[in-house]
Amino acid sequence: MGALLLPKRNLGTGFFLFLLVVFSRLGLAAEAEFLSVSEQAVTMYDAPSLNAEKLYIASLYLPLEVVVKVEGWVKVRDSSGTLAWVERKFLSDKRYVIVTAHLASIYQLPDNYSPLLFQAQRNVVMEWLGAETNEWVKVRHRDGQVGFVRTAEVWGS
Repeated sequence: MGALLLPKRNLGTGFFLFLLVVFSRLGLAAEAEFLSVSEQAVTMYDAPSLNAEKLYIASLYLPLEVVVKVEGWVKVRDSSGTLAWVERKFLSDKRYVIVTAHLASIYQLPDNYSPLLFQAQRNVVMEWLGAETNEWVKVRHRDGQVGFVRTAEVWGS
């Protein structure tokens, strides 16, 4: 009597897909967490220690994506993709975005055909007021103007 042959499967891929479906159904899919710099000038380090190498100085309101949190320190990613460590006490939960496009257009409504309110150059930081859709973010410029910008033109949303 011959052996029963079953088709081979890649169990690792199948299991990964199963977990992905389960997490997305449960709403556990990872959403990026963003914080901002809360002081005028904050030192960014290559390790979670004041004795570590100093990488650069971050400015007030710079948006940062949280990668890892350890006691008193947060490993973050900035808009250029640079990873660094910063003391948690110098970060705020208040969110900001930074313009990554050469020139971002901010509209009255989340629609390209809405009146254009103003434009912001690359590296301008604006307060994040919420995400209207996956394509638009409501922002406030430091001068007080409020409008909507495409998520493709900013980082930190």
